[in-house]
Amino acid sequence: MPSGGGPFEDLMRNLARLLTSQGPINWEIARQMAQWAATAGEPERNVDPAVRIRIEELLRVAELHVAEATGMPVSSGGLLTARSVTPREWALGTLDDWKPLLEKLATTMTAVLPLGPEDAGEVLGGLGGGFGGGTGGPAGTGGFDPMAQLFGNLPQVLGPFLFGMQAGTMVGQLGFRAMGLYDLPMPRPARDELVLVPATIDAFASDWSLAPDDVRLWVCLRETANNAVLGRPHVRSRLDRLIGEYVSAFQPNPQSLEERLTGFDPTDLASLQEALGDPETLLGELQNDTQRRLQVPLRSLLAVVVGYVDHIMDNVGRRLIGSYIPLTEALRRRRLEESSGTRILGQLFGVALDESSYERGQDFVRGIVERAGDEGLSRLWRSERELPTPAELDAPGLWLARIDLPDD
Repeated sequence: MPSGGGPFEDLMRNLARLLTSQGPINWEIARQMAQWAATAGEPERNVDPAVRIRIEELLRVAELHVAEATGMPVSSGGLLTARSVTPREWALGTLDDWKPLLEKLATTMTAVLPLGPEDAGEVLGGLGGGFGGGTGGPAGTGGFDPMAQLFGNLPQVLGPFLFGMQAGTMVGQLGFRAMGLYDLPMPRPARDELVLVPATIDAFASDWSLAPDDVRLWVCLRETANNAVLGRPHVRSRLDRLIGEYVSAFQPNPQSLEERLTGFDPTDLASLQEALGDPETLLGELQNDTQRRLQVPLRSLLAVVVGYVDHIMDNVGRRLIGSYIPLTEALRRRRLEESSGTRILGQLFGVALDESSYERGQDFVRGIVERAGDEGLSRLWRSERELPTPAELDAPGLWLARIDLPDD
């Protein structure tokens, strides 16, 4: 990690410009923070063209076998393509993909931001005399102090500034370790392109003394299977609605932000980073009773998605990858060892799954196969009517019985 203030030096150098934003999130700050967190401030190497070509070849293999195993199209239209990117590029692309959801989250949070004009004055009172109480320039000069005016408008600028920093940091932390689009099991905009991060994939292979092509093919299989399921319009629509309802139900604790801001010195970069750089600054209580209720159907559906993808992976991967068993154990263990960005984003969107959720999904899929074989399992994603309910997740026989009932 390089020395110095990192992205905060750049932020402070251009603070007046960066604190000007339209909308609930300052996206310029979000992009800067995402790039920094995804790269740890280090320069990135471009993806080797030979690796790009090899991943495209492996994707063709994965596409063929996953389509055969699922009986579903693995893309929204034509052939899948693979775009090999750096962690920085992954993070920036993910910010774009999740922009509507992040803005909905920021709007929900801003609605309870405890900073009216009187609150801003109280906070600014702890910042010292350098800001002149938010009016005019330094005493006796009669000059214009842009920083004073800027912080005098704290209620209008602080929310987008904070959410830009925090959204970028969280997505960047996720990008630092992401291998593909679906490291978090969330729908993405419909596309015929999978985005993979060869540097992270190959680093994992090296760390575990595994053949790079084995890990690359495993990731291609996982991404293709996820795209086949999450790309189904009715599945994406259901998940988008459930995640949106969960995010809109946040009731953050306004005292958390107030306590963070009161008395910090904005001329001290370390103080600024400590006060504003924590993604949990605005969250307070991470989940309320309404969200706990909303999360039941959301987590149940996601558990079925990951259980089904694991089943397809086991069926296909064992035949194609010599080191499939140890590789799968290592990668599934990695799935449960979340970074802070992954953990907090999972909580914010309601998609965080623990080990018991993965096991419930796997048990549900196993129960279907035991009772009705792969033919019965193929009915899982046909339409919204076939999507399991939370009660059916623990009773696959009930799901089979229900979908065999005639439509009303």
